[in-house]
Amino acid sequence: MIKRFFDLFASLSLLILIWPLLLLLAVLVRINLGSPILFSQARPGRYEHVFNMHKFRSMTDAKDEHGELQSDDKRLTRFGKFLRNSSLDELPGLLSVIKGDISLVGPRPLLVEYLPLYTTQQARRHEVRPGITGWAQVNGRNALSWEQKFEFDVWYVENQSLWLDIKILFMTVFKVLKRSDISHVGEATMSKFEGSKASEKPID
Repeated sequence: MIKRFFDLFASLSLLILIWPLLLLLAVLVRINLGSPILFSQARPGRYEHVFNMHKFRSMTDAKDEHGELQSDDKRLTRFGKFLRNSSLDELPGLLSVIKGDISLVGPRPLLVEYLPLYTTQQARRHEVRPGITGWAQVNGRNALSWEQKFEFDVWYVENQSLWLDIKILFMTVFKVLKRSDISHVGEATMSKFEGSKASEKPID
């Protein structure tokens, strides 16, 4: 209850303060990347309930000669990189916090297609609402392996508290200003999760 109240108060306050920035970013996205302005995608939330996640669009729809979308590094423009490096693309997520789909802090919502690939332990990340930022994001973000990310996610589930959330939010601001751990080694963003080690049995 306290966490939800904090999410609502902080998100509403921030939206009131930054609405001119949101409007400016929407215009810039439209000019630089076209429409739609928002990138929307189904993601699993708490208890694996699926919701639509929204972010400012950061990539073009450029396709190859076969009509398939090109790789992320080819579709990610300089403006798109700026949005991602500054985490400004995440600001529309504040509306999802108010709606209750996500929290300010929690495990990042990943692709629905990953659900069958988690081990029983990794799947515990869905015991709480996903977040705009999280313990994994301030401890390495995309520089971490998938297994390391999930370890941090489960640690957060087991140790969550309001004070930990506040600590993570302050650490997030520092990370954003430093612009560190934006992408995985050799990748424009982060490679897809294809399941953990063979010795770890995925959940049914």
